[in-house]
Amino acid sequence: MKKIFNYVLLAASMTAGISMSASANQLDDLLKQVKADRVSEAKLDKKREAEFLAARADKQALLNKAKRELAKQNARNARLTKEYAANEIKLAQKEVELDNAKGTLGEMFGVSRGAAASAAGMIGASIVSAEYPGRTEVLQRIANSKEIPSLQDLEELWFALQTEMTESGKVSKFTTEVTNLDGTKSTETVTRVGTFNLIYKDGYLNYNDGLGQVQPLAKQPAGYISSTAVDYFNTTSGYAPLYVDPSRGAILALETRKKNLMEFYHEGGTVGYTITVLLAIGLLIALERLIVLGAMGAKIRAQEKNMAQPDESNPLGRLLKVYHDNKDADVETLELKLDEAVMRETPKIDRGINLIKMFAAMAPLLGLLGTVIGMILTFQTITLFGTGDPKIMAGNISLALVTTALGLIAALPLILVHSVVAAKAKAIFNKLDEQSVGLIAALAEKESN
Repeated sequence: MKKIFNYVLLAASMTAGISMSASANQLDDLLKQVKADRVSEAKLDKKREAEFLAARADKQALLNKAKRELAKQNARNARLTKEYAANEIKLAQKEVELDNAKGTLGEMFGVSRGAAASAAGMIGASIVSAEYPGRTEVLQRIANSKEIPSLQDLEELWFALQTEMTESGKVSKFTTEVTNLDGTKSTETVTRVGTFNLIYKDGYLNYNDGLGQVQPLAKQPAGYISSTAVDYFNTTSGYAPLYVDPSRGAILALETRKKNLMEFYHEGGTVGYTITVLLAIGLLIALERLIVLGAMGAKIRAQEKNMAQPDESNPLGRLLKVYHDNKDADVETLELKLDEAVMRETPKIDRGINLIKMFAAMAPLLGLLGTVIGMILTFQTITLFGTGDPKIMAGNISLALVTTALGLIAALPLILVHSVVAAKAKAIFNKLDEQSVGLIAALAEKESN
């Protein structure tokens, strides 16, 4: 590049010299400089050529070395291939010799492996492993072994089976780590009932053989079942009843999937909650009426013992007050006055009783409404998803059935308390009517005399 630049500079200088009549000394100096640069560039080119030739020789040496290494590896590959084929033949011969040497022991080898594999699965899933962990390692080693089992291995298999058999008939109490449902771990005292169940202070436990952990059940079974487990755990002497799962957890798992009363109740949804509100309001009204009518009846009985002094805090006293205020009136007028007094007492006595009766009638009707809604939703689900999976329809069917049950359950106590409250109110009315008729009869007898 520098050389070209010099030539261009020379040409430009010559052009400038011709056009501008430059001095000869400057042109001579420029010519000398160009010659000197040419000699320097020639030396640099020779040096680069020498370096390239030297590098070429090195690359050739590397290539030759790589070829020699390739030939060496090819030879090693051929040697190893030959050795591998020879070893395969030798291995086949040794296997034949081993089969001949085992003779009838080969059958024992297969039996021991099969027994070890079966025992490993059974013992690994047994709840006895919660108390005695790590028993399956030696069994798996025997099951996966390709050699004739030794006497020690056969003894280990025997001991494992004998331990499982012995522990299946024992009730044992031990301390172990329990993994709680929230992931935390705690050390608990656990009672093992044979190979059937694990129980602790809060109920039943489950042994997860995959993780090797003792865990509480996701949900304890029904109260009458879990309560026996707690009582049995706390028993220190004598006998205590206990529900035992002979299927080693299968029946207990089914029990935990059963819905309790609260879960059934919540399946009633909004209709079920409405029925519950009606029941609660009706019972509260009935309770208030029972208290008020009971107190009213007590005051009336007290007033009957003192008919001469009316007490206006009770219906009979107010009725006597009307009688005393109208002693001088004729019988017909007094009768009308007393009837009017009885009618004034009627709303106070009857208040809320008809409402309880109405709630008792509404509850089963709301249950029927929930049934209709549940069936409508069921048919809608069948239309969308078909009848292939009954679980899809289970929720809507539960709504239909639970609301009907809730309506009947609410109606029965409401009808009962309505009858009780109405009977108390009727008794008070009868008492007022009886006293009213008696007062009229007394006045009529007085006038006749």
